[in-house]
Amino acid sequence: MRNDDVIQSIRYMLDLNDNEIAHILKLRGYKPERGEVAQIFKSQNLPDDEKGEDCSHVLMAHFLDGLIYHKRGKSKKHPPRPIKTPVTNNIVLKKLRVAFELRENDMHNILERGGFSISKHEMSALFRRKGHDNYRECGDQILRYFLKGLTERVRN
Repeated sequence: MRNDDVIQSIRYMLDLNDNEIAHILKLRGYKPERGEVAQIFKSQNLPDDEKGEDCSHVLMAHFLDGLIYHKRGKSKKHPPRPIKTPVTNNIVLKKLRVAFELRENDMHNILERGGFSISKHEMSALFRRKGHDNYRECGDQILRYFLKGLTERVRN
């Protein structure tokens, strides 16, 4: 899934404006250039084939880590982890799970609320380390349904 689309979904979910998005990026130490945040939302209503370049994986990684700080606060016990790129759908799921303090049952219920049914074994495979025998890549469809279900949960 495009990084821009994920950030746009989270923006709608939490009712954030451009300044708040920039603040979330700054929480993790990323200093967005003038117009960089607005560029993310410029292609919001365009069809996929007309959208321009996706935002960078570095920006996305900083945004997800900043979102964790925004929702939960910084931990003095744990130093910030290094930024890992590229940002995959599995990483997005993991970061959202941490940011919203979701347990396995919550994740399962959110996906079902979004309109997608998945077994608990398949769900746990999405959170495995890459290279593990039971690791499964998270497809765009699963992430879209998860974002839809999480939006319904947060906004209601």
